[in-house]
Amino acid sequence: MIKNFDQMMELAKASKKMKLAVAAAQDSEVMIAVENARKLNLIDGILVGDSDKITAIASECGIDLGNYEVIDVKKDAEAAKTAVSQVSLGKADFLMKGIIGTADLLRAVLDKEVGLRTNNLLSHVMVYSIPSYHKLLLLTDGGMVTYPDLNQKVQIIQNSVKVAKALNIEPVRVAPLCAVEVVNPDMPSTVDAAVLSKMNQRGQIKDCIIDGPLALDNAISLEAAKHKGLTSPIAGETDVLLVPNIEAGNLLGKSLTYFANAKCAGVIMGAKCPIVLVSRADSHESKLYSVALGSIAASHK
Repeated sequence: MIKNFDQMMELAKASKKMKLAVAAAQDSEVMIAVENARKLNLIDGILVGDSDKITAIASECGIDLGNYEVIDVKKDAEAAKTAVSQVSLGKADFLMKGIIGTADLLRAVLDKEVGLRTNNLLSHVMVYSIPSYHKLLLLTDGGMVTYPDLNQKVQIIQNSVKVAKALNIEPVRVAPLCAVEVVNPDMPSTVDAAVLSKMNQRGQIKDCIIDGPLALDNAISLEAAKHKGLTSPIAGETDVLLVPNIEAGNLLGKSLTYFANAKCAGVIMGAKCPIVLVSRADSHESKLYSVALGSIAASHK
């Protein structure tokens, strides 16, 4: 089991080197992250975008473009489509968002002609290394699916389990988070949590252990669960926090980063390959971790 990001980086180094296609790569933060990953021998890179701007950034940052394939595409939408096609054609293993709108990139990902669509739901999986928690903690979905219904939650769990297994987490313990730990018909998320747990017990959701509804304290603290008289197979050992909606995921994730000094990495799952989406507010370190996570997930697939 990978318990922290140092171990995750070692796993990425030990895994097969993957090739990364970057859509609209003309961004210094993104290029530095990709260069750092290349220097660690995690990836080889294809930089798709405005070659004049890519060259200028490379010169400014001391990046030797001789180590990359550069594909000159001026318009963002075309850059996204070209980067996606590199994966579709088997020339790249996974994808990364550069200086382009997320909607523009996903439009290319879902393109029927060259896209990477599958029958699966696209969902965002964040991985956090938190000083006060004894192992990595996955959080989903705070970035893609706004208000998931029960069927979407099943697919969100399945996507997160794939990431957890790529990180050698076994068994994968999933906590459907709610405000309370009892089923209340007036709180639909508690009903969904109970149904997900039963589906898991009946073998309808495989490769993990689901128990809920659980409030956050019970999910991550065995002592909190004991104080409430709650017996759960995952209390204090949760690997995946399934949030009820995008607001809860966004708020919890940013709280972990800014209040708990957590390090983070994130990928979109559900397409034919992992998709690395980074925020401009992310640190160089966080961007590197996201590339490493994408590489591990791509290699594991």
